[in-house]
Amino acid sequence: MAIKSNGFVKGCLSEELKKLIRSVAASHYGDVLDDMDLLQVTPLKGAMTNEVFQITWPTKRHGDCSRKVLVRVYGEGVEVFFNREDEIRTFEYISKHGQGPRLLGRFADGRIEEFIHARTLSAADLHDPEISALIAAKLREFHGLEMPFPKNVHLWNTMRKWLPTAKSLCTEEDAKEFSLNTLEEEIDTLEKELSHDSQEIGFCHNDLQYGNIMMDEETRSITIIDYEYSSYNPVAYDIANHFCEMVANYHSETPHVLDYSKYPDLEERQRFVRIYLSSAGYEPSDTEVEQLLNDVEKYTLANHLFWCLWGIISNYVNVIDFDYMEYARQRFQQYRLRKRELPGSSGISP
Repeated sequence: MAIKSNGFVKGCLSEELKKLIRSVAASHYGDVLDDMDLLQVTPLKGAMTNEVFQITWPTKRHGDCSRKVLVRVYGEGVEVFFNREDEIRTFEYISKHGQGPRLLGRFADGRIEEFIHARTLSAADLHDPEISALIAAKLREFHGLEMPFPKNVHLWNTMRKWLPTAKSLCTEEDAKEFSLNTLEEEIDTLEKELSHDSQEIGFCHNDLQYGNIMMDEETRSITIIDYEYSSYNPVAYDIANHFCEMVANYHSETPHVLDYSKYPDLEERQRFVRIYLSSAGYEPSDTEVEQLLNDVEKYTLANHLFWCLWGIISNYVNVIDFDYMEYARQRFQQYRLRKRELPGSSGISP
């Protein structure tokens, strides 16, 4: 599988990457890699922006066992979605806070990360009450991170930036289907309706799907990974994103198909929000829970538009085997449906 000239060539590691892995093995782990043929490369499924691989080599430093690192090869054309240097800066800063894996090395089209010895969650895990409670508490902690960026809401301007790109790539038929010529008005209207002075702004992950959450089975500790889309935003938007991701299974035979019957019911959402608020060290009132829950539901609209635009653009710039356009279509259809259902919302009519 040819991926990147600077990372993998015909399914094999490039000489540049082999040299970097040898350096990482020596400097971070004290391992001497003389025979690079002993490296094992395992593709990891479920990523939709980058391609991710587990690299394993044998080591005798702690008995006959193996060492693992994770190699992330950046997806083609995805620089339209985020600034890679900002993402690396975020990665390093979060790592210093002890919130994620360490950055071990960088190469032209990717990086090497510490391999976290925990399991990646499954789609079903997000509906497990115990695991969901752990995620809620960890998300509250994540939102409280002090990051070296302006504490401004990025959501709306990000969509405004993506919209012209989507228009330039789309066929006239697709542009009509997704109402791209009127979408800027939709974004403006949503920003006006959803923004209010009392909303809490935090450092948000913005892509809280199950594949970006890991859990140590022994300690039950949660680690949130992959920060490409992270930025300051309303915390209600991030929680809404997590709820919307509960309808996806990116490891199924049809990973682009979303099952909205799996959207969390009112009881699940209330439980998550209450745990999220109470993890800050006080017992929230029913009014506080209801207010945040209402904001979260409204921000599902922004989530659908955000990932709709992402899907349209990804269809033209990303080579990963995923039906991005159909994914975008489902998000857009859900956006229009939710606009009808949510009180006080206006915008595109079906």
